[in-house]
Amino acid sequence: MSNPLLTPSTLPYQLPDYAALGVEQYRHAITVGMQKNRDAVQAIINNPEPPTFDNTIAALEAADRDLNRALSAFYPVVTAHGTDEIRALAAEVAPELAAHSDAIWMDQALFGRIAAVASGDLSGLDADAAHLTGRYLVHARLAGAELDDEGRSELAAINARLAGMRQRFQELLLKDTNDLAVHFTDAAELDGLPADQLDLCADAARGKGLDGYLVALVNTTVHPYLSDLTVRESRRRIYEATAQRGHRGNEFDTTGLVVEMVALRAQRASLLGYPTHAHARTADQTVGNPETIRERIHPLAAPALANMYREAEALQELINARQHAAGEATFELAPWDWPYYTELLQQLRFDLDSAQVKPYLEMHRVIEDGVFFAATQLYGITFTSRNDLVGWHPDVLFYEVANEDGSPLGLLLYDPFARDTKQGGAWMNSPVHQSRLFGTLPVVSQNLNLPKPREGAPVLLTLDEVNTAFHEFGHALHGLFSNVYWPTQSGTAVPRDFVEFPSQVNEMWQSWPEVLANYARHHDTGEPMPAAMADKVRALGGFNQGFMTTEYLGAALLDQELHSLHAGEQVGDLDAFTARALERVGLANPYVGPRYRPSYFAHTFGNTYDGAYYSYIWSEILDADTVEWFRANGGLDRELGETFRRELLSRGDSRPPMDSFKAVVGREPDITPLLVRRGLTVAEA
Repeated sequence: MSNPLLTPSTLPYQLPDYAALGVEQYRHAITVGMQKNRDAVQAIINNPEPPTFDNTIAALEAADRDLNRALSAFYPVVTAHGTDEIRALAAEVAPELAAHSDAIWMDQALFGRIAAVASGDLSGLDADAAHLTGRYLVHARLAGAELDDEGRSELAAINARLAGMRQRFQELLLKDTNDLAVHFTDAAELDGLPADQLDLCADAARGKGLDGYLVALVNTTVHPYLSDLTVRESRRRIYEATAQRGHRGNEFDTTGLVVEMVALRAQRASLLGYPTHAHARTADQTVGNPETIRERIHPLAAPALANMYREAEALQELINARQHAAGEATFELAPWDWPYYTELLQQLRFDLDSAQVKPYLEMHRVIEDGVFFAATQLYGITFTSRNDLVGWHPDVLFYEVANEDGSPLGLLLYDPFARDTKQGGAWMNSPVHQSRLFGTLPVVSQNLNLPKPREGAPVLLTLDEVNTAFHEFGHALHGLFSNVYWPTQSGTAVPRDFVEFPSQVNEMWQSWPEVLANYARHHDTGEPMPAAMADKVRALGGFNQGFMTTEYLGAALLDQELHSLHAGEQVGDLDAFTARALERVGLANPYVGPRYRPSYFAHTFGNTYDGAYYSYIWSEILDADTVEWFRANGGLDRELGETFRRELLSRGDSRPPMDSFKAVVGREPDITPLLVRRGLTVAEA
């Protein structure tokens, strides 16, 4: 078979030749890659020379190059354009890849060589090589290399089962999300929805052979349309459809998978000698253990909930006033009411209507004159469109990224629009990882889920969508600026609870005056956003923080509770467990549910945030502190940008990540800026 994945691509930056790749090419390349990886590892094991860094650790870094090339090209397609055939292949290879990895990392002879190098004299190695050696040893131990034959066999079976279940969860959730799109027959039911969004709903209905309007669901519990719709019943229908995904007892139900995955993870942790999966998961993270999470993050729940209740009181007062003014009966605030009345309260307090803001937030301007502009001002890099390259879907945009001196930095793929084959949310992938060992420059991709407009219509964003664009580009910068020798240390290959830190820092530039003024222009007239409106946008930072913190912590601490079970303990009824868990962590309330409930918690059951969803707020401690460092030292400043790039963004996992943080800020992190940002005082927390 002619397969462009079997050798480095000849396209710019070794971009995978997506136009020539299909299911058979991916399958063939993965199969060949696994065989080459096995052969290379066996050669390391069979080496008669005593173990050294060069013949063991460095050799392992090169051993999986062909397999990584195939997988790095394949998985961005699975998530961004996962046709039935692509997802079937992902489900097929998941347990094979798990078994392949287990066979390598549980091999006693290989572990003996790694342990021999790690316990030897590392003083002659560069710091990044010594750090790499230590990480290999930890990885092998967490993979079960120290278990006996029976334990390794049991662990391999669990890993294979979990790998297949994770792919199955993604498949079922995508199908149920599509199946639960809410059908409306009358435009009046969607009163308040902007005309362009109403047109999209009409198009979606026609695409399914239906009259009327079809509202596609999103991955989070709260749908963005809830802030616009005036008809309370319509809001309720959309909210309840969203909240029951994966939990309907039909062929797309995920609850059985969730319960079994939690049990298997607890069993796996016990095999490895940890009391719970949360302990095993945090063992190689910067947080260290779940006790630190309980000490530093759990105390945020009480003040967050108190703030949320104050916001709820204000919303209830607004509901009562409006109902009385209309001569209608009042009603009790419900979860599906929160976004709508928060929008109205925002208008009253700030004299700011989101519908007035959106015309100034056109997608291309936001990306090119906002996200890219901030990066140019801070780091000196430039972006050039490439219309000659082909991605996994015609919607994918290409940008070549260059350093200030014109030298090539990398390639950026931008995939902005939602589609039935795309998973929900927003994320970054690395189709090609930077590595000086292989001489590769980075190729990174950005994925959003914006509704695609009709031909010729502008794509107008909400402030939240703008924030997401800046956030995800922080991940992209982490990949693009990578400047490491060893490929497994490249870019975002840092501990899970550190990886969100750079992306959260990048959010600060969304409302930075110089940046906002550059991208916030009316899509028709090109006129800049009025100064008074821009001031109000910047003032919104502390608004609705009780809701946002409670919603996030609900998911983060629920994830911890699910993965704090010991082997043999059962989740039981998932709804009852969720209710008890939220009560235990002090977040039970009638208004704000977790951002994700277990049946559609894709981060935890379809991805690798299991026991680690806390990482967003853990990283935000570092982020808020770093934002203060930027502000105190000049803000959008090239010298500060160079420091952040050199000491942190370029380092990947070539040294302990907290060393990189301290190299920027000059000290250990301080939680105070986070407490101020979130409206939580030190005394309350």
